[in-house]
Amino acid sequence: MLMTNPYALLQTIQSPADLRHLPREQLGHLATELRAYLLESVAKTGGHLSSNLGTVELTVALHYVFNTPHDRVVWDVGHQTYPHKILTGRRDRMATLRQWGGLSGFPRRDESEFDAFGTAHSSTSISAALGMALAAKIKGEERHAIAVIGDGAMTAGMAFEALNNAGVMDCNLLVILNDNDMSISPPVGALNRHLAKLLSGQFYAAAKNASKTVLKGAPPLWELAKRFEESAKGMVKPITLFEKFGFNYVGPIDGHDVDTLVSVLENIKHLKGPQFLHVVTKKGQGYKLAEVDPIAYHGPGKFDPAVGLQKSSTQARPTFTQVFGDWLCDMAAADDRLVAITPAMREGSGMVAFHQRFPERYFDVGIAEQHAVTFAAGLACEGLKPVVAIYSTFLQRAYDQLIHDVAIQNLPVVFALDRAGLVGADGATHAGAYDIPYLRCIPNISVACPADENECRLLLSTAYAQNHPVAVRYPRGAGAGVPVTCTLDALPFGKGEIRRSGERVAILAFGTLLYPALQAAEALNATVVNMRWAKPLDVELLLQVAASHDALVTLEEGAVMGGAGSAVLEALAAAAVLKPVLQLGLSDVFTEHGDPAKLLALQGLDAVGIEAAVRQRFFAAV
Repeated sequence: MLMTNPYALLQTIQSPADLRHLPREQLGHLATELRAYLLESVAKTGGHLSSNLGTVELTVALHYVFNTPHDRVVWDVGHQTYPHKILTGRRDRMATLRQWGGLSGFPRRDESEFDAFGTAHSSTSISAALGMALAAKIKGEERHAIAVIGDGAMTAGMAFEALNNAGVMDCNLLVILNDNDMSISPPVGALNRHLAKLLSGQFYAAAKNASKTVLKGAPPLWELAKRFEESAKGMVKPITLFEKFGFNYVGPIDGHDVDTLVSVLENIKHLKGPQFLHVVTKKGQGYKLAEVDPIAYHGPGKFDPAVGLQKSSTQARPTFTQVFGDWLCDMAAADDRLVAITPAMREGSGMVAFHQRFPERYFDVGIAEQHAVTFAAGLACEGLKPVVAIYSTFLQRAYDQLIHDVAIQNLPVVFALDRAGLVGADGATHAGAYDIPYLRCIPNISVACPADENECRLLLSTAYAQNHPVAVRYPRGAGAGVPVTCTLDALPFGKGEIRRSGERVAILAFGTLLYPALQAAEALNATVVNMRWAKPLDVELLLQVAASHDALVTLEEGAVMGGAGSAVLEALAAAAVLKPVLQLGLSDVFTEHGDPAKLLALQGLDAVGIEAAVRQRFFAAV
């Protein structure tokens, strides 16, 4: 029996130019093949799935109607761009997705001319697309600029800043709201509820369409209906919100009806000025398991599509995220002043159990990092003890609030910085490479660097006990496998420890690189110091070690420039101590996506690399 090619139509599409040659009636079949190929591909590599399954028809319609890449399409965040990659000449490279030297999981300008703007953090698309639209106008070029933004990303202030600016600009900008009622975690906030309940209301959409069809034949009645619609908009749906920004609102429409999408986009294409299209989609569309549990299938690893995600039969070591989540619940049970805040990362930050046990003290503020930090400051002013669970890379978005609203006022806010250091498959946009440099230069803030899971719990308790802001940075994934205490004991504030005594060279480790340092030290017979704190630095211990060794090595999974190693050099200079120092850490480049262990090895931050660097610097002449 001959097997038919399940991707026969898809394989004819090498670029959107090929897509635009298809008869319109074949687009639905293409979308079916594209969704099947996407599921098969991601199941083999891992990656973002639910969001990509939800944008198949929208992607097909956009590339069919608009002349990409001449027309610019900016995908907000970029979790949903795998169908876009497949249709823009990268289908055969999907097997390399999120691997070293392979395709990025996000849009990248250096990867394809069809990636108009590099994204990975949310809520940037409208600003970027507006810039492109105005550039076209200034240059006298006829082109369209389209921003595709999810309802979760629409909760961020930056999106509304862009809308406010765009509405008064005379340029051809199309904003598409991809309303799937979910970002990564279920979205929160009054705007989202209003959009989901009212803006997506089928009754209003059907009534509006019917009025256009029926009443246009009777001009007096049509005018009366239009006036009623204008007066009722504010009561029935927040369409006026976008129209007050200066946009022409269209929708909501079914985001999985490719024929309707094409028709609507063709019409909008010929309209002038800012346009706003509201599209309703479903995360995980076409794969029942992902439809039922889109959060679990947001970013799965490899799996069998016929079976779905399976729990491992072996007992895995707890991750740092799980250790934080357990500590958070235990500390909340011991202290009713504790409140926890997340900017839309409940699952990623390990806060599901806390939300269930302490709902009145759990605050998901949406994708609004700036608000999260100042909100925490307000809570701290009133005697509560806020813990802000946030990825290192996302705290960068709230830097002014961190300085102005927390540090200057010296408020006791704990920042649990997940994903510190390299993050592997997500690449440079999500790596927590810069938190030590950007935090340690701020007065009043302390920075703890736990070496393992148990030390993470202990240092969280230490941070919580302070009366000033403290950040505890920890990486993604599991640590060395050190058993975790069940108590709320703390470690001494600002103090490190000697973990191995050796000769000549002392390695000062900040964080989880302590363990490869200990391996390297065995071969080098070097001393290893677990520094624990990047700020305040344990200067007493540092000077003691400096006095008894010929050379020092600083080691950190963070940017070398301005990092913990720089703090050591500053402390030695202040004490007028001259000592050779080798700084090891992340070099002054953006680290690409790939396997975390491979990335560390490429940076020379595994045991082999550390030993080699020390030998080359201090033992070469021996």
